[in-house]
Amino acid sequence: MSRISSSAAASATSSATPSGGTARGLGDGIAALLAHYDTTVLPLWTGPGWHESIGLPYEALAGRDASPLPVQRFRAMACARQLYVFSRQPGGLAHADTLFAALRRRFADPEGGWYYSIGADGAPLDTGKDLYTHAFVVFACAAYWRRSGNADARDVLDGTVALIEAKFGIPDDLYHAALARDFTVEREAVLQNPVMHLTEAYLAAHEATGDQWYAQRLREIAQRVQRTFVDPANGCIAELPLGAADNRIEPGHQFEWYSLLAMAPSVFGACELAESLTRGCAFAQRHGVAPGTQGVAAALDADGRIIDATQRIWAQTEYARALALRGDGEGRAALAQWLAAFPGRFLHARGWHECIGPDDAVLRDEMPSTTPYHLATAYEALRKLAD
Repeated sequence: MSRISSSAAASATSSATPSGGTARGLGDGIAALLAHYDTTVLPLWTGPGWHESIGLPYEALAGRDASPLPVQRFRAMACARQLYVFSRQPGGLAHADTLFAALRRRFADPEGGWYYSIGADGAPLDTGKDLYTHAFVVFACAAYWRRSGNADARDVLDGTVALIEAKFGIPDDLYHAALARDFTVEREAVLQNPVMHLTEAYLAAHEATGDQWYAQRLREIAQRVQRTFVDPANGCIAELPLGAADNRIEPGHQFEWYSLLAMAPSVFGACELAESLTRGCAFAQRHGVAPGTQGVAAALDADGRIIDATQRIWAQTEYARALALRGDGEGRAALAQWLAAFPGRFLHARGWHECIGPDDAVLRDEMPSTTPYHLATAYEALRKLAD
């Protein structure tokens, strides 16, 4: 497995120690991650990761040389995630303008909503409507409108939220995960992950617009997530509704949910879901995080047994974000350990490894265009902690 070779990564590894000098070590380690992000990760997506003729980011680059992988599709969600990243990045507004225009031109369905994907030729490929995609359109447009003031972005945000509530919403329940192109229900399915990203999107929209409707809706979503997905035995949010066959717990999603609620205490307060997540994160950390490396496993069963030991980079960054938001000594000590291990295991001079095993073997070395979003949201929490 290749190791990051920059001096910044060396600083992250050497200075982030859980004992004396923790505050200094945290600051140095966080600065190293931010430097790698700014100088290595982001330039990939305005350089080799940008498909000039289609006007969209490639879906993924090869880890060995950052060359584009063969094009099979472009997803609206991937475009939206990059729109979010560059909307938040100093100096990124011009590229965000380009991404917003591409999102509308390539993925807006004339019949309403957003295509899931287009093909290599730019023609619609998967015209189904999924909640995950629509949530990321809201999330990205909230960030872009807040940064740019582009009135079209506010119109897209408002229109997509209205469509989600009208088409995906289930009365007195949560939301359909996916619908046909005409928004008819082909298969009843309520899934945790798209609801989580809708929660993230509505939080961003609330922050951008100040509209209190979002706060009320978010509290309703939290109540329904509690009754639909939370296992009372361990406090964890399952991937499927309670009682579903082949259910599982993803530690990364416990940490991600925790962060969303922790960042908005004025919205959620001391709600039941927040209390459950405190237990759920402790369960996930106890059973799903390797003590030596602070590496986060992909999935557990309800008793805490690891059923997928793969360590995906997004789960590692969600763990770090949750630790940064905890605000206690134990969390900072764990974060210092994470900072000491993460750069050498996941980052390298060309970018990052997407998935590794608990033995550090590289399982997936490609670099998806969706991953910088996960780095951005986690690094923002780390930046605030360092400040």
